[in-house]
Amino acid sequence: MQIALYSRPRPNVRSEELDRLFVALAESGLSFQLNEAFACQAESLLPLRFRAEQRYAEASEIAADTAVMVAYGGDGTFLEAVRLLNDRTLPIVGINSGRLGFLANINRQDMGRAFEEIKNGHYTLEKRSLLQVEGDFCCEPDYPYAFNELTIQRQGASMIMTEVFVDGELIATCHGDGMLVSTPSGSTAYSLSVGGPIVAPQCHCLIVSPIAPHNLTMRPVVIPDRSVITLKVHSREKYFYVSLDNQNYSAEDGAFFSVSCAPKAVFLVHLKNISFYETLRNKMMWGMDNRDVTR
Repeated sequence: MQIALYSRPRPNVRSEELDRLFVALAESGLSFQLNEAFACQAESLLPLRFRAEQRYAEASEIAADTAVMVAYGGDGTFLEAVRLLNDRTLPIVGINSGRLGFLANINRQDMGRAFEEIKNGHYTLEKRSLLQVEGDFCCEPDYPYAFNELTIQRQGASMIMTEVFVDGELIATCHGDGMLVSTPSGSTAYSLSVGGPIVAPQCHCLIVSPIAPHNLTMRPVVIPDRSVITLKVHSREKYFYVSLDNQNYSAEDGAFFSVSCAPKAVFLVHLKNISFYETLRNKMMWGMDNRDVTR
């Protein structure tokens, strides 16, 4: 079986860590290609040399018989892999070499077993939705989609005002730091930190959450994913920020944005012994007793 490996070079990566990765790959017997930037870093740290056919710079250069994309890093690396693939329909799995990691949910200590399960086909595919965003960007994004969230955020000290419409009906006018629209997959990302609910990825919904609202009665709203959300933004500054996952853009006062569920989706590799709820319990440390029993 052939896989594609994606990772972004990190300044603090250790040769021992990369050695464990490539030893696990060799032991699994999987054939692989890896992205050019990561290949260069691995070759600089390890006594390895990758052939030209083992390297790729764009998704079009990934072999046609590739079965799975493996993102090695954190959730940011996973999101980069999603953008890289664009319209290439390869299922993705993430191995976590970073910190928290809800999307990259396989611990690197378990990657050998994960490679074996992928090779033997012991996995299922899980469909995840994408946001499609159209609007008044100062510079039109090459990839107008978001796996986690769209974020509207102030630039400078002044609050911004965001009018939120659902299917043409005004539901809120929010003064504050901004507004966020999230997929269920993104409910454990930025949306969670601004007080949004945790939503199971199988739910067909979108989450609209205010960011530091001046009106404290403003609360997140969950709506059906067949709805179209329109955002009109007013800013005292000339520009404000618009982010699609971790890609940042600018827009001007008075800009409109339309957000809907994209017609295409991303497919995640789901290993049979890893569930969303298990990942949630472990990452959020739910059920751990942190009380001091000596008192």
